[in-house]
Amino acid sequence: MTVKVGISACVLGEKVRYDGGHKASTFCLQQLAPLVEYVPVCPEMAIGMTAPRPAIRLQLDDEHNVHLVQSNNTSIDHTDKMLAFSQKKLPQLAHLSGYVVCAKSPSCGMERVKMFNANGDSLGKVGVGIFTRQLMQVYPWLPVEEDGRLFDPALKENFICRVFSCHDFQQTMCDGFSVGKLVAFHSRYKFLVMAHSPVAYRQLGRLVAQAKLFSPEELQQRYLLELMQALKNIASRKLHSNVLQHLQGFMKNLLTAKAKQELSELIHRYRQGFVPLLAPITLLQHHLSEHPNEYVSAQRYFSPYPENLGLRA
Repeated sequence: MTVKVGISACVLGEKVRYDGGHKASTFCLQQLAPLVEYVPVCPEMAIGMTAPRPAIRLQLDDEHNVHLVQSNNTSIDHTDKMLAFSQKKLPQLAHLSGYVVCAKSPSCGMERVKMFNANGDSLGKVGVGIFTRQLMQVYPWLPVEEDGRLFDPALKENFICRVFSCHDFQQTMCDGFSVGKLVAFHSRYKFLVMAHSPVAYRQLGRLVAQAKLFSPEELQQRYLLELMQALKNIASRKLHSNVLQHLQGFMKNLLTAKAKQELSELIHRYRQGFVPLLAPITLLQHHLSEHPNEYVSAQRYFSPYPENLGLRA
């Protein structure tokens, strides 16, 4: 089934911003679009605002409550409408595997949104967009990223990895959760998790081993949340190298001395930054084709997302 990704409508190129413009993302429109189905949302237009329209901002009151107000007339408060829209809209988004939001937006920003006090004084970039805050509270496991952060190769790769991993879990459990399915899923994801967080790798292993201590619903929710939190850590060259060496260990009695030396040197060169991750992975897969190992070949680590995105090159 199609990977469904929520997205701020302006990031998809729709002219719904306060100035009548958009913030179209080249990556989202050109590279990612053929691989996913977008669910565009503009919370501001959804609550009756027009494009163009007066700018809005986040305002903190004396009781530390956050309001969404019109910048040039703070007596015009859109908070209740936005919260009502969120309450109605969010249940319709439970099927999503990820969400791309518009950076800095008082409705959609994920972090570092400007906040003001009632006197109009800036409190710094300490806010979260009203709609996105509700989204992340209702779906704490959902991969959420800002359009601007997708310019960073590491953040982009990390987000895409989480989206396709989330989708894989959802598809695995779509016709019902079972401990057997969870064990099989976790088995495939062990080395991908290890590359992002060795600590989480051990914690998830314990969670699966103690499956009988939880209700099926609690176990499913807890595993997905902890998996997504683990994958949110950026996988470093050091951690990738550790995983590659673990995978190499499965072949230590199958490869010639020359082949083992060649693979070890390539992993070392990757760790030093001289070659991309794709180089040692390709060599490992070559050896796997000659010396099949069902457990290793099934590892999601080798292909956490479609290869044509080119994120490991």
